[in-house]
Amino acid sequence: MKGRWDDWGVVVAGVAAAVSWIWHGMLGIGAASMVLLGVLMVLTAVMSITRPGLITTEAVTLVLGVLMFLTPWLFGFADTAPAAWTGWVVGAVVVVMGLIGLPLSNAVHRRAVPH
Repeated sequence: MKGRWDDWGVVVAGVAAAVSWIWHGMLGIGAASMVLLGVLMVLTAVMSITRPGLITTEAVTLVLGVLMFLTPWLFGFADTAPAAWTGWVVGAVVVVMGLIGLPLSNAVHRRAVPH
């Protein structure tokens, strides 16, 4: 299987966020934001898998993770425990995966760019 494990972790987290409305039952703008961020996470992770030296994707992954973590407060569903916890856990996991992937991607980029 191609790609680093941290990128595959973001794929799994993104899919979980995108389909999370199924188990927490929340609809509306909050659910739409989680679906959208989840899909963006998957797309960014796929770009990281196919282009491991592209540092920008790891930075975007970090930003998406922070946004996912903040989503329950930004879209007013922090009092809906299943949906809020999904946002917080997925956001935290994606931030950690981005922090792990950033130096790995940087190392690949440095090896690929001639000095």
